[in-house]
Amino acid sequence: MGRGRVQLKRIENKISRQVTFSKRRTGLLKKAHEISVLCDADVALIVFSTKGKLFEYSTHSSMETILERYERYSYAEKLLTAPETETQASWTLESSKLKAKIEVLEKNIRHYVGEDLEQLSLRELQNVEQQLETALKRIRTKKNQVMHESISELHKKEKALQERNNSLSKKLKENEKKSTSEQQDAMLPPHSFPSLANSSGPFIGAAMREEESAQAHHVSSSMMPLWMIRHINQ
Repeated sequence: MGRGRVQLKRIENKISRQVTFSKRRTGLLKKAHEISVLCDADVALIVFSTKGKLFEYSTHSSMETILERYERYSYAEKLLTAPETETQASWTLESSKLKAKIEVLEKNIRHYVGEDLEQLSLRELQNVEQQLETALKRIRTKKNQVMHESISELHKKEKALQERNNSLSKKLKENEKKSTSEQQDAMLPPHSFPSLANSSGPFIGAAMREEESAQAHHVSSSMMPLWMIRHINQ
């Protein structure tokens, strides 16, 4: 006997409703995957449980790409069917688009910090892991670049300080050498002046000879008798 037709209405029993949801959800995801493979179609499936838990499926194209494609198609269709409300529809679509992007970004952020990972498939987990590894590589590259620039700047400052230190040391040595030379000059005895008798000047020598001759004549005349001096003067 074939199974009877199931009446489509809400299942009152909570446990039966949860079991049915789990089975039908699995079958729905399977059918979405089959139609995407068999017909080469882009499929995006979003299911929220009664508790607000998200279940989704998308083909090789990401969910964000399919949603943006859907929004563009819906916007174009609305423009064709209702051109008089173009402005209002444009703002409504833009608002919906931004809200969808915000939700996707918030969801990605939760995934990046390790939250709400239970609902992700193996491929989605691998995608998150790859994005984190790429971001980590970029962060490490930037960190190494900043470190190299900082080290290079420190080397330049060290070289400038070393040159300044060498210049100050050189000036200090020159000042000490100059001070020592001045102290040695101050401790030397005064220069002795040459004797006037040994001077080579002709006038000084002649004056000295005349003075010596006059002194000798005075001495000799004081020692000679008066009659001899008179005889010599005559």
